[in-house]
Amino acid sequence: MDLIKQLEVYRLENRVTQEEIAKEIGVNFSTVSRWLNGKTKPNKIQQYHIEKFLKGKITKHDNR
Repeated sequence: MDLIKQLEVYRLENRVTQEEIAKEIGVNFSTVSRWLNGKTKPNKIQQYHIEKFLKGKITKHDNR
């Protein structure tokens, strides 16, 4: 599954706002919005932070 699609699925399933994701990843809200709307794609550094965010959140969720 595409990284941005994974981010959107996580966001919807866990009722997390785009603003909260942006804060966790270290980007502006508008950046997350553009990713999710398909207007832009994350650069390599941003991709790394998204992967790290998702891995950490999924691991914590699975350990509950």
